[in-house]
Amino acid sequence: MQYHGKSAAISGTDAAPPRPRLLNEVRTRMRLKRYSLRTEQAYLYWIRRYIRESGMRHPREMDGKVVEAFLSKLALRDHVAPSTQNQALSALLFLYRDVLALDLPWMENVVRAKRTPRLPVVLSRTETDRLLGQLSGRDWLMAGLLYGSGLRLMECLRLRVKDVDFARNEITVRDGKGGKDRRTILPARLRDALQRQVDAVRILHEDDLSHGFGEVALPHALARKYPSASRALAWQYVFPARRRSVDPRDGRLKRHHLDENVLQRAVGRAAQRAGLDKPVTPHVLRHSFATHMLEAGTDIRTIQELLGHKDVATTQIYTHVLNRGAGGALSPLDR
Repeated sequence: MQYHGKSAAISGTDAAPPRPRLLNEVRTRMRLKRYSLRTEQAYLYWIRRYIRESGMRHPREMDGKVVEAFLSKLALRDHVAPSTQNQALSALLFLYRDVLALDLPWMENVVRAKRTPRLPVVLSRTETDRLLGQLSGRDWLMAGLLYGSGLRLMECLRLRVKDVDFARNEITVRDGKGGKDRRTILPARLRDALQRQVDAVRILHEDDLSHGFGEVALPHALARKYPSASRALAWQYVFPARRRSVDPRDGRLKRHHLDENVLQRAVGRAAQRAGLDKPVTPHVLRHSFATHMLEAGTDIRTIQELLGHKDVATTQIYTHVLNRGAGGALSPLDR
């Protein structure tokens, strides 16, 4: 529930961080370019590790062979996934290009690992009902939004009060993957529970304000443009953390959103109780949303927009049939 900024690539404890001044430059540059806190921490991790495993030399002293050796070691010795290896490469390219301002010829020849296309794990309607039946309260509501609205896990956790439109039965996803905004369905079955959750947030926020707190982190430069917005109910997270925590960007005590591990653990336990023999994570509910919408005859272009996919080819992983029929977009949770 703190500002941890999890990443699959981040683990263990870094000993003797190299050249703090360089790392501060990396951090400053990333914040100027408005990178997320999670990306910032992941990049800093990989840059520290790169320097440490290269004999504590300054990056200016190393060339493409050192980078390639480091990336190869990740794949051959540590057996990291291609996405993790690519994240490490992105961090190093950012270091050389954006921080050190070095556009070296070898940078263009560093090959990114190729990800093998995998079919997503999808639950049947019966399995979905069994899974949701093992959840209750806030966990059931969040899982319901992932399945009923097609949200990603972090999109659900970063949902703000102002982004829920009960009058239009819509949810607005702000700054989703790729920095895009989109609208998706608010399932009628979740309306009352979501309204109660917003009411609970209102009570919690009023209590925070009465004790001299009540601030929430705002995206980009909104805090400077609208100084009072960070204390407004509209900007509070729909699923807030139980405790206030220090914002690492400005050192102020604020109310962050719930940690993603909370729902991940809850869904994992629910899958065990439901007797599901598939690897079930919260993201499986988003896959199931798309699949069940296609099965119900919803046009694939509509599903593409609801999921926020840039290319319809990404949506086609759920089916290889285009335009199976357009009966309007109705959440599978309401059918």
